[in-house]
Amino acid sequence: MAGTLPAAGPAAAADPQRLTVDLNASEGPVMLGANGSLYGLSDDGVPSDAAMAPLKITSVSQKPEGGAQHPNGDALTVSKSFFRSGGGEINVMMQDIYAKWPYEDLGIDDYLPKVDKIVKEVSADPNSDRFVYIPFNEPDQIWYKLDVQDQAQYEKNRDRFFKDWKTVYQRIRAIAPDARIAGPNEAAYHTRLLKDFLAFAKRENVLPQVMTWHELGSGSLRDFQAHYDNYRALEREAGIAPLKINIDEYANRRDLSVPGQLVQWVSMFERNKVYANMAYWDAAGNLSGHVVRSNIPNGGWWLFRWYAGMTGNTVKVTPPQPNSIDTLQGLASLDASRRQAQVLLGGSAGDSDVVVRNVPRSVFGRTVTATVAEAAWSGYEGQHAAPRVLARTKVKVADDGSVTVPLRGLHKMSAYRIALTPGGSGTPSAASVPWSASYEAEDAALTDGKVYTQGTVQNANGYAASGTKDVGSLNQPGSKAAFTVTVPKDGTYDLAILYGNQSGGPATQKLSVDGGDPVTVTYPSTENWTYRAKKNVGVQLKAGTHQLTLSKGDAEVTLDRIDLTTRTGAAAASYEATLADISGKPSYDYSSSAGVGTGALVLRSGDKAVFDVYAPRDGYYTVVPRASAAVKLALHGETVTATPGRPLRLYLVAGNNRIAMTSGHAAVRSLDVSGDGSAAGTLSYEGASATLAGGAKLVDSPHASAGSYIGWLGNSSSSTAEFTANAPSSGRYVLVVHYAHNDRRDNGHAYNTDIMSRTADITVGTAAPVKATFKNTWSFDDYWTIGVPVDLKKGANKVTFGNASAWAPNIDRIELGRVVG
Repeated sequence: MAGTLPAAGPAAAADPQRLTVDLNASEGPVMLGANGSLYGLSDDGVPSDAAMAPLKITSVSQKPEGGAQHPNGDALTVSKSFFRSGGGEINVMMQDIYAKWPYEDLGIDDYLPKVDKIVKEVSADPNSDRFVYIPFNEPDQIWYKLDVQDQAQYEKNRDRFFKDWKTVYQRIRAIAPDARIAGPNEAAYHTRLLKDFLAFAKRENVLPQVMTWHELGSGSLRDFQAHYDNYRALEREAGIAPLKINIDEYANRRDLSVPGQLVQWVSMFERNKVYANMAYWDAAGNLSGHVVRSNIPNGGWWLFRWYAGMTGNTVKVTPPQPNSIDTLQGLASLDASRRQAQVLLGGSAGDSDVVVRNVPRSVFGRTVTATVAEAAWSGYEGQHAAPRVLARTKVKVADDGSVTVPLRGLHKMSAYRIALTPGGSGTPSAASVPWSASYEAEDAALTDGKVYTQGTVQNANGYAASGTKDVGSLNQPGSKAAFTVTVPKDGTYDLAILYGNQSGGPATQKLSVDGGDPVTVTYPSTENWTYRAKKNVGVQLKAGTHQLTLSKGDAEVTLDRIDLTTRTGAAAASYEATLADISGKPSYDYSSSAGVGTGALVLRSGDKAVFDVYAPRDGYYTVVPRASAAVKLALHGETVTATPGRPLRLYLVAGNNRIAMTSGHAAVRSLDVSGDGSAAGTLSYEGASATLAGGAKLVDSPHASAGSYIGWLGNSSSSTAEFTANAPSSGRYVLVVHYAHNDRRDNGHAYNTDIMSRTADITVGTAAPVKATFKNTWSFDDYWTIGVPVDLKKGANKVTFGNASAWAPNIDRIELGRVVG
């Protein structure tokens, strides 16, 4: 009998579903093809390098430089941060040079000069070999109507398209002989067209180097495998060697940001070793809905972080229902050199057994440590801390070479990771899982509110909502939602509210417990009513049943779900060293599974491990390396020596922080991080303390921290704001800027939310100015932060903001924290 883990939740009545992993059935090297994004980047710095680098993004699709389709997302502009962060290649959506959607059809003679300009610009870039040209976008619908049923009309349209394809293909190659070209790039899969296209392209010597089409329906989760198999058969019939495939638009609104939905898409693309880019349904610059603000992970981001952490070869996974919509699916990998197996799964509620077969004794020994973690749905704009470990258990490998990991009480919108490592001696620390319960807004007692249905299989481009429903129209004076909750003991509980706010500025509700005095909950703006974010507040509750009521305050808020979780002290996480990103050739030591249970990473000279550390806000945190000897930690351009077991006080920025660890020789088990972001010891300066020049002025605002912000900054070389920062010591600091702006440019079609970023040049003392990019904050009254590493000398330092050519963001205040506090 296989070893089992204790249940992670209450058992359900139905028999558990079974997902089987065969570690002896390799599918080839992990490719990480499915982590791409259309308009995932909007500007250099949006999203941040720290949000992109951990995901090891293999491809993105962006518009040509100066393209009129959207106000930003230009391929050459964003390539700087993309390549700097380890990105793979960039697809250039050439027709996005046009302004209208669908594209204005002005004929091939209008298009060709535009093609020339695009190719010349890209060819001149030093990384030109990392760009792929996509000459046509969705020609089955746009310009050519290749999806018509009438065969005679189809052939007429087809022949026009083929002629234009050949013309543009040859035009690109005339300028860039080694250019890689992708197509035909249909909006949906068409056997008829592809059969004809392959024959034509082979005959005329105009075959694309990358085959592209889109999978944009909920039915794709069922149909893609048949499309892929059919396409490969068409290639074989045509005598064409297998082309690289990029499904360069995939998934629906209801899938994006949702780990349990995304794992279904990712597993089918990775299994077939194709590249794939998520669709662009909303705003550019957030990796298709997976980066909050510029640098903050949501639940979907963590799924892709797990995916990027898979190494070795993928192996065969047999789900309960292959090629079925909204069902339990998964992908798995085995890295024999690291002695690790990983399984990512999700998409179904209830209970499941994950059966891992053919666990090689030569790799794992007679026992394994199974570590189970959950990436939950936190909304498109809801922050998500490092995924919580639900179970950490040592399991005997059964006589038949299998290990069974039981998962109980799975959430449909969550994804889960199982990491298997050799058991060794010792006992892993049991996972500590605080009590938690969720309550849907549609189940609350509603007054002057309305239940709406959002994204479903039938309405796949509706937004994701917990349980597919939310509550809106809470816009009357008496509007409220009363939740009946029951908690197990007296104490403080974290209340997480999944909400939307499209009111045009911060909105409020009144929170009362059992009819007591209300407290005000303030909700930052979101993209729209259904683009879900998460607000966290603390509540004191006694054991038993209570009524939590959220009543209308200023403006309007939509409600999706509330989560109550026992507060167990300051936030804390252990980041396992054996699961960190590495460079060099560190070794893996699993002789003991004590502590976090996944063994130790042995670093020597030339080796490096990089940890992705989450911070809920800007401020100081306690960082402790669990290591056998001293290590060096690098963060924000500062390097500090860390003694084993001794706490360091380090300044982290809100969201993801990449901490690099090196050592002459140390066995490292984990990097432990705790705290809530202390501001003690930081320097803080309100906008009113700055010296303003050239038209920049102080503007009153009830939403600014001290009642005013610096506005009208920039758009002239003389318009500046100069702060004086008095540093207690010389060294590396993080400058945190609290800012707001709401620049948008309507490109004449409301298909996407065309927000824009602003920039500011920041000059510290006599140093060269640093350009920082500030993403749109959804309204002029919502203040976000970005952190910029700077060097200060002891004593007075001038910190100057300006922008000679455009408006800088409005600045509420600045903070400065020494990296090593």
